[in-house]
Amino acid sequence: MIAALGDNIVCGLGFSSEEVYASVKKGIGGVKRYEGTFGLPDPFMASLIADEALDSAFADLGRGAAGDYTKFEKAIILSASKAIAQAGIDASHKRVLFILSTTKGNVDLLEHENYDRQKVTLWHSAGLLAGWFGNTNEPVVVSNACISGLCAQITAQRMIESGSYDAVVVVGCDMLSKFVISGFHSFKALSDTECRPFDALRTGLNLGEAAATIVYSASDNVAGGCAKMLCGAICNDANHISGPSRTAEGLNNALQAVLQVRPADKIAFVNAHGTATLYNDEMESIALSRSGLSSVPVNSLKAIFGHTLGAAGILETIISTMSLKKRKVLGSRGFERSGVSCEVNISAEERDITDDTKSCFIKMMSGFGGSNAAIIMEVGQ
Repeated sequence: MIAALGDNIVCGLGFSSEEVYASVKKGIGGVKRYEGTFGLPDPFMASLIADEALDSAFADLGRGAAGDYTKFEKAIILSASKAIAQAGIDASHKRVLFILSTTKGNVDLLEHENYDRQKVTLWHSAGLLAGWFGNTNEPVVVSNACISGLCAQITAQRMIESGSYDAVVVVGCDMLSKFVISGFHSFKALSDTECRPFDALRTGLNLGEAAATIVYSASDNVAGGCAKMLCGAICNDANHISGPSRTAEGLNNALQAVLQVRPADKIAFVNAHGTATLYNDEMESIALSRSGLSSVPVNSLKAIFGHTLGAAGILETIISTMSLKKRKVLGSRGFERSGVSCEVNISAEERDITDDTKSCFIKMMSGFGGSNAAIIMEVGQ
């Protein structure tokens, strides 16, 4: 297992994990209606980061002009800087690795006639991130649709447990653009109202912008009290380029794998992918049922942050870890009445975790191409 030494979230609700979590606790969501943004003819619901606020926070780092970096680059550097400072590690050390999780990177640059062709490549973004901290190791890029953030954390675990590195900085980020919004519009997957995961009246997903970072280290190198990632599993059922398996084969297999480490009666809650699309939520309900998790509380954070793509697995792990430390199961914003075929114990409102033996949560995700992943995080009492 590995331990989380530090973390940070940069999103529309704030630029620190604590600030963001406080907003969530107050019932504040980041998803809003935008019209005319990105030059799109149709309005859309999303959670965006204010450019001016990001520029100001980036300027406070005291290195380089904001105009020299894209929004994506500023967000990953800012998030990583804050998490690294909290972790107290030397990020330039040869025993430290950087992993970048993203699905799109600087893809919005393609909309301009004259653009730096290197900046569009994901390897360049990862190199820029590691180079900012003076780290000369070749960084790793993980780009595996919606499960990228969990895949990146599982990769970090493997790197540390193999003895290759002492610490890994896992950074996830995606920004929205005309290209991204239009792509989801083409699937008719976007809701024109705040999304409602697992609800009978759900009509689609909302998107979001975020950067999120977790710094991991070997668990025997740190003091007690840190959240620990016990294990993770990735399974691809190759069902369809965009549609999830109707029988939840891949996600069920991933869940069954992590439950070998901690049984269902030790799980305080499951933080689902919960996109509020018709087929994803149905598939997740089937996977939870098949894995014996029907009675375990389940929540989704997508109505608060939107689907933040490459950042989602990391951002939602951070928020879920914070709630577990406070012995809370956060509510699923927008949920009123179940709209899935299998029984799922959706946490509509925040609830207390009263059983002290339940020290873990499962974070699960599914994505295009039949990709699925799950991890178990544990917080000691």
